[in-house]
Parts: sequence; structure tokens; C-alpha cells
Amino acid sequence: MTKFPFLLMDFETFSTVDIGKCGSYRYMDDPSFEPLLLSYAMNDDPVKLVDFTHDEEWPEEFLAALYDPAITKIAWSCAFERNVIYTALGKYTPPEQWLDVMHVAAQCGLPMSLDAAGKALGLSEDQAKMKEGKALIRYFCCPCKPTKTNGGRERNFPEHAPERWEIFRDYCTRDTEAERTIFHMLEQWLPNEDERRFWALDQRINENGVRIDRQLALNAVAMDERYKEELTERAVAITGLSNPKSVSQVKNWLADQEGKTFPSLNKKVIADVVSQLQTDDAREFMALRSELSKSSTAKYQAMLRSMCRDEHSKGCFQFYGANRTGRFAGRLVQFQNMSKNYSPTLAGMRELVRGGHYTALNTLYDSVSGVLSELVRTAIIPEEGQRIVVADFSAIEARVTAWFAGEEWRLQTFRDGGDIYCASASQMFHVPVVKHGVNGELRQKGKVAELALGYGGGVNALKAFGADKMGMSDEEMQETVDLWRESSPKIVELWRALEKAAIRCVARRATTTSTLGNVRFDFESGILWMTLPSGRRLAYYGAKYEETKFHPDRKSLTYMGVNQMTKRWERVETWGGKITENLVQATARDVLREAMFSLTEKGWDIRAHVHDECICTEPIGGKTVEQMCKAMCPDIPWANGLPLNADGYDGPYYFKD
Repeated sequence: MTKFPFLLMDFETFSTVDIGKCGSYRYMDDPSFEPLLLSYAMNDDPVKLVDFTHDEEWPEEFLAALYDPAITKIAWSCAFERNVIYTALGKYTPPEQWLDVMHVAAQCGLPMSLDAAGKALGLSEDQAKMKEGKALIRYFCCPCKPTKTNGGRERNFPEHAPERWEIFRDYCTRDTEAERTIFHMLEQWLPNEDERRFWALDQRINENGVRIDRQLALNAVAMDERYKEELTERAVAITGLSNPKSVSQVKNWLADQEGKTFPSLNKKVIADVVSQLQTDDAREFMALRSELSKSSTAKYQAMLRSMCRDEHSKGCFQFYGANRTGRFAGRLVQFQNMSKNYSPTLAGMRELVRGGHYTALNTLYDSVSGVLSELVRTAIIPEEGQRIVVADFSAIEARVTAWFAGEEWRLQTFRDGGDIYCASASQMFHVPVVKHGVNGELRQKGKVAELALGYGGGVNALKAFGADKMGMSDEEMQETVDLWRESSPKIVELWRALEKAAIRCVARRATTTSTLGNVRFDFESGILWMTLPSGRRLAYYGAKYEETKFHPDRKSLTYMGVNQMTKRWERVETWGGKITENLVQATARDVLREAMFSLTEKGWDIRAHVHDECICTEPIGGKTVEQMCKAMCPDIPWANGLPLNADGYDGPYYFKD
């Protein structure tokens, strides 16, 4: 029995805006938005349905519970319900009063969709989300294409399909019932107080959003279209092809032009193909083709699609988006993979684009697409009279790894403010390494090794980080792997110790505890839990230690999760290096949590964040970059001895220096 009173709810709504492409905030910001159905339940009472299309009013008991701070509001992905209530009723409900069942499921290692989570938990057909839901949502909740058959209408109402509407009503009710069933199944593992507080902060960051420079974004899209048109015209003029993007047409033209065939033009071989070209026309065309293939405005378009009437893009971050570690995932604008800024003339480029000076831009710079790609970050701007202030942790994962392993030379490097890539190379090759100085050429090897090998990776990991493109042979890469492991024996031991502790815990198949320093493993109800120093727990749902298809000759540690290759819920193998990666990234995320708490307490307005970086707005002449960096590195009681450092900058727009 739940120890606190709760109100559980689910809405079905209509808007002409595509929620998948534009996000829920833009979806509800549109004048066409309206709620259609509400299903709700007080505690474990029967679910009730409100049909707004039949002029039914908001129930008094629902409103009373909604406005009562003593009653916890529960939903699957609460941001949607909270925003429906705010849009429809004009009532802001503090996120501290809510509990997100999707967050609870993710914390337990389950999928983040109601349907998939229900299947993973083995809900019966009459308990789970109804299969008909997607089709019904398309029919009633989205605009329809006008046809002769439907009388030219652009929307389907209940009277157009009464039987389907009755099923839709049942679907809405069933969703609430499924959410409650899952909630009760998981309520023994509700998020702790710190995580609830962090979720509430995330809600506020998402609902405030980031301001978009609309003029810059619009001009960037228009300039890109003009640039691509000019490139296409030139490509057609050179080749005579009807479609210069067609691979088959290009292959045939190259064969005629060069007198030889090129079986493939994919990314892996294109550089080799270009190096073989003999004619000027072929070389020019392939350069044009390369420019045409660049996607330089996708993020500008995402900004414009998700931008609300106040010119803010909202809902850009998914709390607990990575359900193993709890790290955030990007949504809509995708801050996690924006291009970096390298040009010393960034401000000048930006003013040319913002002013619509296409001819000057095309004259002054080799690639319009390259310029537009580099300017993406600068489309994020502050409010009037304010500036952007950014601070990010330095080498946070390397610091956390060294801290867990107790690798003293690494910790001392960080305490002294040293360069970890130089220090690593020096440790590996037993010579002093100074950036831009003595043996400086070895720093790059140290850097690649640090980025690739910390979680048990080998030669293939080095290749993934470009070691082969640096000219390193397989033998040299294997030597680098061996040298790195020899220089970091405590990290290697950490991989082994974590795997051993996890296996020992699962193999006993009972509620037991295996402790490794400040990390604890527990096995409860088929879930392997790894407790972090912060007190948060990572879940490996359905963990087993058994013979598998992965390694038929020996037992492996596996769990149920979303396979990153297939994107399906299935059995996934894990091992010491992977567990270490989970531990380190999860702990780095919790360090960021403490940093964000610290920033908020000191009056910083966090508008966005990316892994180890926080982006704030601050009045011009207000708090300094140095103050923000200091706030980013608070004393964390559970992370004693972890050396933190943050660097930052400020300016009139966001960029990556």
C-alpha cells in the first residue's frame, strides 16, 4: 500500500503541430491545441474519464487534488501533463509535487515507453497499454488530409467515427491503469530525495528553455538553400546529369570521364576515390558533391520548429535519458553534438549571416556550409540586457576514474593542474612530455590512449578514436595498449574488481551485498543494483551469470536492456570495462548534479547543460565567470578527495572555445 496520497492522470490532446518534430512545448503553444480526454484516479480508486469533446467540465475532486500540495501528482512523463494543465487551466503546478513513473522505470533499468516497460514487466494483455493506441492517436489527435471521401475536412472529430471514439476513451482509461500498475510494481524503488530534487530542477530548465536568434536561424536556412542551388547548378553544368546526387548517375559519369570504374562512393572510400581522379572536371565535381552532402542547417531547422511564440526552444533535455547511467539525453535541438567553433572571425561571420549578406559570405569564405555549421551554437542567445556564461569540468571522466582506482600519479597530475595527456604519455614512454615542447609529439598518443583505453578498450578502440589515421600501425597500437595498461595498473585492477564483485553478487542469486571500496552491489528481485558513492543506484534488470551465445565456452554476466545496435529490448552482455564506464559516467553525472544544485543556490539561471558543461544567463555586469567556475566545484561530501576543476567564458551568444 502506497504510503502517501496521490492523483494519477493521463491526457489525450489535439494540436496541428507535430509533437515528434517540434516537442510538447511548441505543440501546446499553438493556438490549435486543446485537451480531448482526461483519465484520472485518486489513489487506488477506479479510474474516471472526462470527455472534453462532450463539454464535460474539469471535476472538482480532480482540481482539489491537483492544487493540494500534500497530494503527489503522478503520470508517465509528467512534463506533458504539467504543461497540459498549465496551458489549459493557466495553473502552474510546482514539479516538486510530482512523481514521474517513467523516471522510476528508467532508474530500474526499464524502457522509457509505457508500452515497452509494460512488456518488460510482463503485464497481461488486459493490464498493458492497448495496441490500437497509435492508430487512434493519428486519427483523433492529429490533422487529417482533406479528401473527397472525408468531405474535405482537416480534422477528425468523435462524430466522424463514434465506435472508434469509444475505443479511444477506453485507451485513455487503460493508460492510467497501466501507469498505476507499473507504479505499484516499482514503488519500492522510488527515487531518493536528491533525485526528486534534481528532476524538479530539470523540469524548470526545460520549461524556461533557451532563447533562439530567430533572424540568424532563418537567414542560415535561406543561405544554405541558395548555396546548395548554386552548387547543384554548377554540378549539372559540369556533368550534364539530371540528378548529380544520384550515385548510379555519378558512377557512370566518372567512368566515362576517368576511363575507369569506381565500385563504391561511400564515406569510407571517398577520399581514396578523389585521390585517383585525373581530370579537373571530376575533381571539381567531387568537391561540389562533398559540399552538397553536408548537413549544415538541420539544427537551425530544429530550433525554428521547436521555438515557441516567446522565441525560446523548450524541452531540449531528457532526464535520465541514458537509462543505465542516468545521464541526460538531448531532444529536438540536440546540444550534445553541435559543431565546435574554430574560426578567429566568428563574430564577423555571424554578423554576415545575421545581416543576410550572402554574396559577401560566399566571397570571403571557402564554404558557406562550413560557416553555417560553425555558427550553430551562436544561435543560442541570452535575454536582453544579459549575457551567456558557460563553465565546464576539465577531464571529468578521467578524474573520476583515477579517483575510484586510487591511481595516485593521475590524481596528483590533476591536483597540480597538469596536462593529463602529457602526463599519460610521459608515464607510458618514460620520458618528459611537454605540450609544444620536449617530446611534444608524444602528447597526441597520450591523448588518444586516454580517450580510448580507460574502459578496457584495445586496438579497435584506438582505431575508433583515429589512431590509424595518425599513422599508427596495428603493432604500434597494441604496444600503446600494453604501455597504457602497464602505466595504469590500478585502473586495470578496477575493471577486474568491479566485474568480480558484480558476478559474485549475481551468482549467489539472493539478496546479498558485495562491496568494493565506496561501491556496493546488491541483488534484489532479479535486479543487480550498483550503489554509487552519491547514494544513487544503477540497475541491471534481469541480471544473470550464465553461458550465452556471446561466449559459449564460459559464463558471462548479462542483463535485459536496450541493445544499442538493434535498439531492441533483449539480453545484453556486460563486463568489467563496461561496468567501469557505467560507474564513471554515472558518478560524473552525479557530480554535475551537485554542481547544478550549487549554481542554483548561488543564483545562477541554468538554461542548458551538456554532460560536463552548464550554460547560464546572467545580467551584463553581474556575477563573473570565475564565480561560476567556483560554484561548479563545490565540496561534495560523498566525493572526498576528487579533484575538480572548471573553466569558463562569457559572451553575447553561446559558443565552444
